[in-house]
Amino acid sequence: MYVCLCKAVTDQDIRRAVARGARTFEAVQAQTGCSTCCGCCEGEARELAEVAVASERRAAALPVAA
Repeated sequence: MYVCLCKAVTDQDIRRAVARGARTFEAVQAQTGCSTCCGCCEGEARELAEVAVASERRAAALPVAA
């Protein structure tokens, strides 16, 4: 789904940015351009980024099967 219409950024784009190492909303903005135009999407984009970062942290904490 599109989160930022101005820059055509989707929820998947935000998740990809986090998977590539973005750990803050500002880092997600730098990678995607999300919420750098009118700012209407900032709340939703921030929330998606925070959820994605939390998910990445949980995944990193899981034990690796031998």
